[in-house]
Order: sequence, then structure tokens, then C-alpha cells
Amino acid sequence: MMEEEQRLLCQKAKRKALRLLEQRDRTEQNLRQKLAQNGYPPEAVEAAVEYLKSFGYVDDERYARNYLTYRLQTKSKQRLFQELYQRGISYEKLQEAWEEVTTYEDVDEREMIRRQIRRKYAPGTKLDEVHLRRLYGFLARRGFQFEDIRAVLEEEGIEKV
Repeated sequence: MMEEEQRLLCQKAKRKALRLLEQRDRTEQNLRQKLAQNGYPPEAVEAAVEYLKSFGYVDDERYARNYLTYRLQTKSKQRLFQELYQRGISYEKLQEAWEEVTTYEDVDEREMIRRQIRRKYAPGTKLDEVHLRRLYGFLARRGFQFEDIRAVLEEEGIEKV
């Protein structure tokens, strides 16, 4: 009887995992967490994840490539790596995905900063200290380096009143 219950729990976990993947792509770590949160025992979680991996439904490398591709022009490399690492993707997989994605796309972080700034301010704008600090914070939270932010602000002629 116990073996039958275990088998049924594994089947339920697999179905739940498939429903979770219908909503959006997930990392292996995220899928494990969601299944555990839904009360499935570790054996059932493991069986479900391995089952889905065997069909290629869960693939951290693919997830990292897609994530980088769609966010490459809005966030810094540092920020993207941090976000993906928190999602359970290893640094080695991140580095491989970065190299693959950036062979097709040009990454210029200063140009990204310039685009972000131009959405809010025209070149030559004079800002008070509060607005300038907010702009620095906004860009820093996206992972851009202070030196790059300062250099682009100088190039754009945006300075403190």
C-alpha cells in the first residue's frame, strides 16, 4: 500500500509540475521549491523534476540564454548574473550562456545607461541634488558601475544645478 501511495504522489507531482511549466518557464530550483511548497515529499519532487528534465522541459541553460537575450539591453551583466544566480543557475552555466548570447548581440553598457537617461532627461539638463541622486540610484540598482554612470552623465551634459 505504501508503495502505491508513493507512486500516486509522484504522478501528482509530475502533473503539478507540468501545470507550473504551462504558466511560464522555470529553473530547476524554482520548480523544486514550488513543488515542495505544495506539500510534495522530497522523493516525489525529485521524481517529477527528473522526469521533466528527461524530456527537456526543464533546462537551466536554455532558461539562462532566454533570460539574458530578453533583458540584455536593459540591465548590466552584473545584475543579470546576480538575478540568474539567485534563481539557482550555476556560474559556469551563466558564463556559457553569456558567451553564447553575446556572440550574436553587441553589449555596450554605456549605451544602455545613455538610453535609460534619455528616457527621463534631455542632454544638458540641470538637476538638483535629489534628482541626480535618484538617477544614480536608479542606474546603480540595474547593476551599472558608478564610473560608467558618471562618464555618461558628463557626455550628456547632465549635471547638478
